[in-house]
Amino acid sequence: MTEKPAVPATPEVSSDDRLWALLCFLFTPLIPLVVMLMEDKKNRPFLKFHAVPTLIFGLVEAVLVFVLAWIPIVNCIVAFIWIINIVWGIKAYNGNQVTIPVITDFAKNQGWI
Repeated sequence: MTEKPAVPATPEVSSDDRLWALLCFLFTPLIPLVVMLMEDKKNRPFLKFHAVPTLIFGLVEAVLVFVLAWIPIVNCIVAFIWIINIVWGIKAYNGNQVTIPVITDFAKNQGWI
């Protein structure tokens, strides 16, 4: 699976937007849900681009972790799943628009982004 290169963010991205995007990745699916409920945050293009896919990703990740935790040999590597959240969160904090494979395209096709 190849990862698409990060797309630089537009100039109107504030440090507050970048911090919220980082929090979306680190505390998914809770913080993306909070961002989508906050009037002043949900209309920010950079935050919306990250909040919607991280909400979907967080739900998929929670189900995946729940299922994998029951498999004896695989449950020891479940903790490593969150490393990708940290890496993507750092990229978002640096101001890049992070594309989550499959999920970002799905959200765009549904018109959520």
